[in-house]
Amino acid sequence: MAVSAPHRGDAGRDEGGDKGLRATSRGGRTVIYEAVRAQLDPPLGSILRPFNRMRARRNEVEYRSSEAPSVTPEEVAADLKKVEALIELAEKAIPNMPRC
Repeated sequence: MAVSAPHRGDAGRDEGGDKGLRATSRGGRTVIYEAVRAQLDPPLGSILRPFNRMRARRNEVEYRSSEAPSVTPEEVAADLKKVEALIELAEKAIPNMPRC
């Protein structure tokens, strides 16, 4: 599912790895998102911002499923290009980040 790809894929998991950041507890991915956004926005905010919305939506569906409407095929299709852009950005950025 497109809304889970940045969360479960290598690009999402490793985005803070070279900076000593790793999502390990409640709110951990939000902290990593904010750290990455602080480094890359501007100029890449338009690519990064959809991740936070998709992350929140995935959380809403997965953990509060009885209260949240299901993810629709249209929602997934609308976010697919955004997920691809996030993965492409991660593939380009991670090799160029200094190792800790």
